[in-house]
Order: sequence, then structure tokens, then C-alpha cells
Amino acid sequence: MSDDVFSFDKHALRRSFSAASDQYDDVAVLQAEVRQRLMERLTLFKLQPDVVLDLGCGTAISARTLQTRYPRAQVIAMDAAFGMLQRARSHWWFGRKSFKRVCADAQQLPLKSKSVDLIFSNLMLQWCDPPHVAFAEIQRVLKPNGMFIFSSFGPDTLHELRDAWANIDNHIHVNRFIDMHDLGDAMMRVGLVEPVLDVERFTLTYPDVVTLMRELKAIGAHNVTHGRRHGLMGKAMFNQVIHHYERHRRDNVLPASYEVVYGQAWGNATTPALATEVRIPIANIGKREQT
Repeated sequence: MSDDVFSFDKHALRRSFSAASDQYDDVAVLQAEVRQRLMERLTLFKLQPDVVLDLGCGTAISARTLQTRYPRAQVIAMDAAFGMLQRARSHWWFGRKSFKRVCADAQQLPLKSKSVDLIFSNLMLQWCDPPHVAFAEIQRVLKPNGMFIFSSFGPDTLHELRDAWANIDNHIHVNRFIDMHDLGDAMMRVGLVEPVLDVERFTLTYPDVVTLMRELKAIGAHNVTHGRRHGLMGKAMFNQVIHHYERHRRDNVLPASYEVVYGQAWGNATTPALATEVRIPIANIGKREQT
């Protein structure tokens, strides 16, 4: 199957998340949990950033937290969905300082090169198609030794729903998510330094498939691939999806699996670990003498 069918319709993606902005914080339970765990990872680093970018900020709860944690920093809340940034006004002003709101694509950051000390991105990169373009932009705007920390969804995410649809037709019904190792390779190719990645798995439960699909739509995360089915889906087809998903029912609930990838890397500059590296031209390496 061509990769084109898995690519995202960016206009549909922006419309979807903008439409979801009003109810997003009420239903995005997993996103909130992952955001908190990603924030906790920041406590392991003694950072004093001047400029912080919340990339894919959604309603900007992360931006507010980052502004509180780094009160002297200029925090920028950036998202491609204008509706999310409008909703972010409710978190915009607090204390003595507000963060900036910018509507922009992560693959075309409207920021100067080497201008950001810390980039925080919670469950946004899975919407970047392809991700290495976003990584290249992140590398470009990071200051030397600046930090990039993120979470994203891995390929096992919503595998039950994908399996159920696979029995119905050849259209794309569930977004494709990228493997942790491929993300690490993409970061290294663009020059991000010392990437570290790990995976955590979550299982949410639902009384039925309809509730799951409504929640995905409510957070703006329903299918926006170019290979999606266009037009209305018949009742008979939807009943088949329900039938196939029911095979996963356990303890009277339906599971929905999520694979969450956490990662961090640094801007391209000499680090203590790299400073000890010695490079010797191959022509200068002699043969070992036999004794």
C-alpha cells in the first residue's frame, strides 16, 4: 500500500482539532496523564531557559505550567489549530507574566535559528508527516545544548480498532504511528544529539465501540488520512466493525491500547560526552606488528 494513503490531510487535521477545542480538556484524559509524566521528566534536568517553546500546545495547559516552572523565561505556545489557541486564552494570563500564542506548523517554524533553549512537545509529533521534517526544524531553532523533550504515539496504538476495520475494507480507518527506533534514527539524521527514547503502554476501557469513536472525535483525533473512506458509512458496515471489535472484550469492557513513546535530545553542539571523542584519519592507522 502506498505511503500516500497514510499521509495526513493537513487542512482536515487543523479543522478537526479546532472543532474539538471547546471540549478537549474535558475528554483528553490520557493526554493529560502523559503531559504530567513528561513534565516530571523535566525535573531531572537543571534548566534555566530564556526561551521555551510548547510545540503543539493544544489549549496551552503545558505552556502555563512551563511559565510557572521557568518564570523568567519567555514561553511560546504554538499550535497549527487556530481554535486551540483561541481556547488557550483561558490559560493565557496568570501571575505577572503571560505566554505568547502563535499559530504555525511544526514543519515550518516561524522562529530564528538557534533561538530556543527548551522545546516541549506532548503527543503532537504523531501528526507530523513525515516527522524528520519537524525534527529538522526543531534542530534548526534549538540553541547549542538546547533541550528537546517530547511524547508521541507508537505503532501499537489503537491496534484493536485497526484490527476490527481490517476485516471490513481496504481503506485507512486508523492513523499510522511511527516506531520508536525510526523516530530515534530520524532525530540523529537531522543532527539532534544523544537521543534517548523509551516506551510506556496504557489501556483505556470503554463500554462499547461507539463511546470510543465519539471520544476520538471529541479530542480531534479521528481519521484524517488521505486514504480514509469518503462519504457516509452504512449501518451494516458499522455493525460489522462492532462485531469484530467485540472479540477483544474482557471483563465486560472493551480495551483501547496506546503505546506512548517518550524521547529527549539536545541541540547540535559539543557535549562533554562527545568532547572526549578522538578522530584519527584511517590512513594514519598502521598495521599491528606480529610478535
